[in-house]
Amino acid sequence: MKKIILAAAMLLTTLPGWAGSPGIYEKTIPGELETTYNSIHNNLENNGFYVIFEPNIGKNLDGMATRFGKDYNLNKLEDIRSMVFCNAAFANRLSNLDPAALALCPLHITLIQKAGQTTVLFVKPSMVAQGSPAQAVAREIETEVVKSIEAASK
Repeated sequence: MKKIILAAAMLLTTLPGWAGSPGIYEKTIPGELETTYNSIHNNLENNGFYVIFEPNIGKNLDGMATRFGKDYNLNKLEDIRSMVFCNAAFANRLSNLDPAALALCPLHITLIQKAGQTTVLFVKPSMVAQGSPAQAVAREIETEVVKSIEAASK
């Protein structure tokens, strides 16, 4: 649990620097996080990805508001959730081409809500795998995940 909280805190402190990065897919969708989250979850699972872990980062951080004091939630985010997911066929293909590319497994998406909008953040596997023999497979994974996110935004 402490590792999840530490990872969330690190994400929040570095998020402004990552936003707009070529290595991050970012999609803002009007509406509540819960609705978008459920839609993406369903789309991922319908496209062969299995959601294996669903940390509620916002809830964990809320429990530490007093501890963080004036440094708590400076961006006034209303909710933060993540989903960790994998596709066994893609994992097998990555491992066959470049075992180091398994650093992409499992994948994750983070959703943040602010001012009635939800922003979906996803590290692009094709950027992580640049120069790897598995880069083409990483690009396929990225395409499938982005399709799931885009479908959820309609």
